Amino acid sequence: MPSAREMRLRIRRVGNIAQVTRALQAVSASRVRRAQQAAMATRPYATQAWAVLQHLSSQPGRNAVHPLLMDREQVRHRLVAIVSGDRGLAGAYNINVVRYAMDSFRDSSEPVGYVIVGRKGRDLVSRLRVDIRADFAGLPAEPKFADVSAIGRLLVEEYLQGRTDQVYVVYTSFVNLLRQVPTSKKLLPLELAGGERVDAHAGGRSGAAASYIYEPGEAELIEEIVPRFTALQIYQAIQESLASEHAARMVAMQNATENANALRDGLRLEYNKARQQAITGDILDIVGGAEALGG
Repeated sequence: MPSAREMRLRIRRVGNIAQVTRALQAVSASRVRRAQQAAMATRPYATQAWAVLQHLSSQPGRNAVHPLLMDREQVRHRLVAIVSGDRGLAGAYNINVVRYAMDSFRDSSEPVGYVIVGRKGRDLVSRLRVDIRADFAGLPAEPKFADVSAIGRLLVEEYLQGRTDQVYVVYTSFVNLLRQVPTSKKLLPLELAGGERVDAHAGGRSGAAASYIYEPGEAELIEEIVPRFTALQIYQAIQESLASEHAARMVAMQNATENANALRDGLRLEYNKARQQAITGDILDIVGGAEALGG
C-alpha cells in the first residue's frame, strides 16, 4: 500500500491535470463559438456563388463549357482531400475522419491519391502506405480564404492537367456541440442542381430560356467563378472541420475533467481511510500501553 506522502502527491498531480483540462475546455468553448460563426458567415456567399454558377452553366447558346464542369468519359484516377486537425486532445475526431475516408474509397477500382490537410491526419495516413500527393499543415487558428486558396488551386490544377478525373473532399460537418459527422463531398467535376451534369458531348438544353448579356463576358465570368468556387468549397469544409474539432476537444476535455475529479475524490477517500486506520491503530496502541502500565 502506498504511503500517505505518495497518496498526497498523487492527489495533487491529479488535481493539476484537472486544472489543465478545465482550462483547455474553456479555451475550446470560446473557439468553437468563433469557428461556428465563421462557418455560418461563409454560407451565404457560397450559396450566392453557387446560384451564379448554376445560372452561367445553364445559359443557352454558349460556345464552350468550362473544363471543371464537364464529365469525363472514363474515370482512371480519384483524388481525395482529407481535412483533419493539427493538434490532438480532441477525442476520436482525427481518427474518425481518416477512418471514414479510408472506408469510403477502400473498394475503389481506380487508383486513389490523397491530399492531407492537418498534421494529425498526415501522421495517421502516412502509416497506411497510400499515395499522398501533398499535405498542408500549420494553418492559422482562424484561417482566411487566402490561407487555404493554395489547396483549391492544387486540386484544380491536378484535375485540369488530367492527373485525376474526380476530386472529393472528406471533412467533419458540424451539427452541434455533441454531434459532428464525417462527410464526403464531390468537388470536381462540379454538379448542377438536382444532380444534373454538364455533358461535354450533349447539345443545348431543350425548351425556351432567357438570354442574358454579361460584362465583361460569359466565358470570363465562368473562368473566374468556377475555380474560385472550388476553393470556396475547401474553405467552407475547413471552417466546418475547425468548429467540429473545437467542439470535440471541448467535450473530450470536459470528460477528462470529470474523470480527473472523480479519480481525485476516490484517492482522497482512500487517503482518509488509510489515515483513519493509522489513527485508530495509534489510539489502540496507546490504550493498550496504558492498560499494561495500569495492570
